[in-house]
Amino acid sequence: MKKSTASRTIFMIINYILLIATSLICLLPFVNLLAISFSDSAASTAGKVTFWPVNFTTKSYEFIITGGAFFPALWVSVKRVLLGVFVNMVLMVLTAYPLSKTKAQLRGRNIYMIFFVITMLIGGGLIPTYLLVVRLGLLDSIWALILPGALPVYNMIILMNFMRTLPVELEEAAMIDGAGPFTVLVRVILPLLTPALATVGLFCVVGHWNEWFSGLIYMQKTIHYPLQTYLQSLLKNMDVIMRLATTDYIKLLSLMSARTGRAAQLFLAALPMMLVYPYLQKYFTTGLVLGSVKG
Repeated sequence: MKKSTASRTIFMIINYILLIATSLICLLPFVNLLAISFSDSAASTAGKVTFWPVNFTTKSYEFIITGGAFFPALWVSVKRVLLGVFVNMVLMVLTAYPLSKTKAQLRGRNIYMIFFVITMLIGGGLIPTYLLVVRLGLLDSIWALILPGALPVYNMIILMNFMRTLPVELEEAAMIDGAGPFTVLVRVILPLLTPALATVGLFCVVGHWNEWFSGLIYMQKTIHYPLQTYLQSLLKNMDVIMRLATTDYIKLLSLMSARTGRAAQLFLAALPMMLVYPYLQKYFTTGLVLGSVKG
């Protein structure tokens, strides 16, 4: 017994060491990024910044926020996430539910699955997609950022496979009570999908928040840029900003460097996802249907 207890103690110590090391590997780069963003240009360029700001300054954040389009771009990204995730979730649920049935229950199920898998593996291409968006009149519209990826097939397959693990007896009991397919989906299936919906929902949120390229090609006016597109183009156009800047703004630019500016951009871009993730993480490994069928 003592030998077993000692072995377990050693095992737990090693586990704690490995978990702490892994956590530090994930956390310290963000701490370094934050420290660089709050340091002055000379210290960051000289490589003196580690995990604490050197010559603390907020000039990089002032540069990004006072650029004129930060808050409009933030609002565009918020609208995109809210509308995009809602559209994604509705289409994924309505597609995954019938595809979770067997071939006997849904005629031609394999044909539909092949169709969706092909669209996941083979894209239509950038130019045809752009021409389709133009023909639909979606340029400079929030829907140009949402509709081309309205149904994430990979996430839909995850949701479909989760539905297939649910006990069939739950649906059969609801149908015996007179419920139709839509009622079964809304009243029986959806409440049991909380872990899966939280998981694919987080994937959709991160995808919409981090995606910047569609804003660059579909938005003709910079006022319609989502936040990631705005931040990505901000320092690339430094020469234009310098030519058009006022005297006060040029003084602000002189107190920061490209490295501190990029660090501030990356931290601002990652901050919302770091705040959202802890609220959804608890659903990832939760099995809400465990023991739901008795007897």
